[in-house]
Amino acid sequence: MAIGAWIRSWLRNLFRRPQVERQLDDELRAYLEMVIDEKVAAGIPYAKARRDALVEIGGVTQVKQAVREGRTGMGLETVMQDARYALRTLAKDRGFTTIVVLVLALGIGANVAVFSVVNTLLLRPLPFADAGRLVWFSGGLKLDAKLREAVGLSATTYAVPAYEEFRRHNNSFASVTAYNPFLANSEYTLTESGEPQGVSGVMVAGNFFQTLGVQPALGRLFVNEELHKGGRPAVLLSDGFWRRQFHRDPAIVGKAITLNKQPYTVVGVMPADFDFGAVFSPGMKFDVYTPAVMDAMRDWGNTLAIVGRLKPGVSLAQAQAEADTLFPELTREHPDWGFDYSSKLTGLKEFVSGELRRSLIVLWSAVGMVLLIVCVNLSNMLMARALSRSKEFAMRAALGAGRGRLIRQLLTEGLILAAAGGSLGLGLAYSLIYYLAHQESIAVPLLSGVHVDREALLWTLGMTLLTTVLFGLGPGLKVTGANLQAALKDGGHGMSAGGRHERLRSAMVIAEIAISCVLLIGAGLLLRSFWKTLQVDMGFDAGHAATIRIDYANGDGIKRGLALEEILRRVRAIPGITAAGEADMLPLGTNRSWQFSAQEHPPREGEIDAAMVRIVTPGYLGAMGMRLVGGRDFGWQDVGLRKDSKTGVTTGSPNVVIVNQAAARHFWPGEDAMGKIAVVDGGDGGNARVIGVIVDVRETSLEAAAGPEVYLPVMQADPEGAELVVRSSLPASTLSPSVLAVLRSVNPGQPAYELRPLGEIVDHAVSPRKFFLVLVMSFAGLGLVLASLGIYGVIAYSVAQRTSEIGIRMALGASARKVQMSVMGKTMRLALVGIAAGAAASFAMASGIGAMLYGTAPTDPLTYAGMVLLLCAVAVLAGYVPARRASRISPMVALRR
Repeated sequence: MAIGAWIRSWLRNLFRRPQVERQLDDELRAYLEMVIDEKVAAGIPYAKARRDALVEIGGVTQVKQAVREGRTGMGLETVMQDARYALRTLAKDRGFTTIVVLVLALGIGANVAVFSVVNTLLLRPLPFADAGRLVWFSGGLKLDAKLREAVGLSATTYAVPAYEEFRRHNNSFASVTAYNPFLANSEYTLTESGEPQGVSGVMVAGNFFQTLGVQPALGRLFVNEELHKGGRPAVLLSDGFWRRQFHRDPAIVGKAITLNKQPYTVVGVMPADFDFGAVFSPGMKFDVYTPAVMDAMRDWGNTLAIVGRLKPGVSLAQAQAEADTLFPELTREHPDWGFDYSSKLTGLKEFVSGELRRSLIVLWSAVGMVLLIVCVNLSNMLMARALSRSKEFAMRAALGAGRGRLIRQLLTEGLILAAAGGSLGLGLAYSLIYYLAHQESIAVPLLSGVHVDREALLWTLGMTLLTTVLFGLGPGLKVTGANLQAALKDGGHGMSAGGRHERLRSAMVIAEIAISCVLLIGAGLLLRSFWKTLQVDMGFDAGHAATIRIDYANGDGIKRGLALEEILRRVRAIPGITAAGEADMLPLGTNRSWQFSAQEHPPREGEIDAAMVRIVTPGYLGAMGMRLVGGRDFGWQDVGLRKDSKTGVTTGSPNVVIVNQAAARHFWPGEDAMGKIAVVDGGDGGNARVIGVIVDVRETSLEAAAGPEVYLPVMQADPEGAELVVRSSLPASTLSPSVLAVLRSVNPGQPAYELRPLGEIVDHAVSPRKFFLVLVMSFAGLGLVLASLGIYGVIAYSVAQRTSEIGIRMALGASARKVQMSVMGKTMRLALVGIAAGAAASFAMASGIGAMLYGTAPTDPLTYAGMVLLLCAVAVLAGYVPARRASRISPMVALRR
């Protein structure tokens, strides 16, 4: 009701303004005449009586303004007056306005973009119903840390019996589900109209989507008849695959598509906002989802990743306590499992983005420093502009404008500038976020879901208001705080700026340099760490190598070997290819492990020894650029011993294995592994003789040390996929058509995969580190540019204010070089003080990012020295132009000012 009355009053005053103004004039005139008459009646002459009356009431204009502001609804009119005046003032100084808006847009845009990333990855719940109750299971908790790292994905996953038993006996979870993270098991070939296409998929438990709280946009989820061995094959399509392959045809639901030469019924299409890869496999996109048939997977070993949904009222700590009791009990009841499934339970959100928390905080801090530099820089610019308007403010004050009104005027100008900068910054943020969200090669979780939402818009509004206060209020208080005479003196033409203002602006520049120093040193440490990562000996040579997924008619070991031998023979005949080989898994991608031990040194009771396993063809080591340090590569004669079930006749050659140096050290410490016998619990099982030792290969990441790894020939073990690797000096794009033609000459059903450089695998592995590095380096560079502008602005303004002084000095004999060195001396004093403060603060900052560094100490002297020299160089360049301008001042021109 009060608001409605205020609006009605304001509208009434607005439309009756001419009449109201006339009434005000009449009232003020009548009052003034009454006061004059009283003074004249007291014997004062009329002229003096009028002058005294005007002084007494405080001036006609001032009284009118006070009455207007006191009336209901007139405050908004005053604000509009301030806004119109601010717009006119800013329009006259277009250069200044443009620079301020652009600088603000960069600062606010960067903050909004980073806030959107942080909000999605850290603050916002996962895009599932009641996502806070979702829990991730990580098995193998009691394994030795080194063994856990060496075993890779097999250490943290579960066998089907362990999953089923926990699901049956737990009391903490409303639902427990799983999926198969070994993605090579769900690679399909789609054969519809046109050429065969590769389709990426995920095998999920029947209740997977129900547990997550996701429903299909079309159709239904899997039903019981589709979850058992021999059941009806069914498939769910991702939204992207449905749009791309089936042109958004809703009639596809209920029809059959052919995957791996088998018809699958399409039972539904997942919603557009469901992105399995963004949550569970960053950097990957998936086309289809198929049921994980537990009966068929029962003997596959640890092949399931488990996710659970807590019952209402059950905490994560309570669920962890139950798991700590239940898993050991189940392991004792089932000694045939041969694995301790003791688990650590983590909130799914924490599992997905918890490892990035430190990086995101660093990134957020970096962009916050940039905004702080922006505010300091603009405050300096506005201070200089306000000082140049001292006479204007003094005149307005003399005419009755109070200090509050002058401050409000400056805040209004600041708000207009901030609003323009915020609007443009929001546009920049939209563009940056759109770009980041469509970078599928960056293995950062949830990145595809980053967008500008309500929280980001509120953040933009907050940043706009904050910057208005930070860079608008300070100059307003400083400039309007002086009395009229001081303002007139400081603002006088040809006079130097007041000492207090000069010291304040210098202090601001020092703060800018210090913050920039912290940013640069942090970015330098991350850059040096990233460079050290890229210098790691990966154990293979990604240069001049390319890979393509292949499809071939699999069979037993001999048939498999013959098929792959023919493929490789034809591929090697392609001009330009110098080596070729095949493996089921490539480094820095998916992995799995088998139990592995030395016959001479069997593990003690209760111990588990294991190694990562790659199943490869002869020639693979050479195609990958892997180096043998002893022994030989596989040959096609290494088919392994095989016993015919009918005749009982054993044929072939003894099983063989190649191990890496880490495996040789672990299983045969202090001995030569060549010729030793290994016990392999996988493939054909049994014993295998070590015929070669290769250098360690970084299998899980460039930062993690290599663990035990073994290579088995495809003739002796069943691979889980097929990746062809070729080595050539020709570009992958040039070779791709020829390689695909050869593969289709052997298998017409070969999908249309592209030959891609092996270096892309390395790029994908380092993409999270590179992602954060590029952003932090960009912000550090922006901070450096802003700091240099701040130095330039202060020195240039100082030179302009001291023009007369410099002219006098030169008239008295000071040389141009001496004047130039004087200006440069002031520049370097500011820079060195800021650098000293920033370097000291950087030590504290560096300790906070120490865990993110690889091969680089937080106090790395080379980084500190390099960044300090860079800042000094920028300071010299920023101060050189004003110094040169000062040295060219003509004494006669300066003295006439």
